[in-house]
Amino acid sequence: MVTTATGRHRNPPLSGALAFLLLNLPLGIVAFTVVVTLFSVGIATAVVWVGVPVLALLVLLTRGAARMERARVFSLLDTFVDSPYLPLPEGGRSRWVTRLKDRATWRDLTYFLLLFPAGMIEFVLVVTFWAVSLGLVALPVYYRFLPDGAYFFPSYDVRWIVVDSTVAALPWAALGVLFAALSVVLTRGLARLHAGFAVALLRPTVAQRHRMERSWNAIDGMSTVTG
Repeated sequence: MVTTATGRHRNPPLSGALAFLLLNLPLGIVAFTVVVTLFSVGIATAVVWVGVPVLALLVLLTRGAARMERARVFSLLDTFVDSPYLPLPEGGRSRWVTRLKDRATWRDLTYFLLLFPAGMIEFVLVVTFWAVSLGLVALPVYYRFLPDGAYFFPSYDVRWIVVDSTVAALPWAALGVLFAALSVVLTRGLARLHAGFAVALLRPTVAQRHRMERSWNAIDGMSTVTG
């Protein structure tokens, strides 16, 4: 079952949610770097017209990346996000004016600027919770391979807790199972929040839907007249 942009969000699959959240940080870094670099270069050189094609490239890359992001949200989080773009008219200049006046372009740009900080928070939380969970669960297996054949917390020199036997490690493994359950809830919750964030910025608003309908009706009317 696939959720739509206007429906309720189901819990995304765990594997998809985990892959999605871990990818957000590297994708956010790349997106933020490209957007800021092209925008800065384009604005700085717009006076001599060199920046115009740079800004045009930024618009095309942003809209293309947003289409890929909608597909990524659909494939990994099981959430469908409608395409919000106005139909492009004939003529090169008119098409560029439509792209620039289309609010969906600027909402796409906002999404990719915010993807970096959001991805960083998500990455830190997911990696921390899963690392602690898996470390505790596997403690009965690997403690014997550590220095002196024991696990010392918080460090080798400061030994508040010493785990030097399987019996001593089992309570911590049980705690790891609890942390693993919390990690599953956290992962799915963060993924569901990000799906809502993507829907809010990448889908058409009510006003955009109305403009899209008027644009398509106008195109259909012109086709009928010319046909």
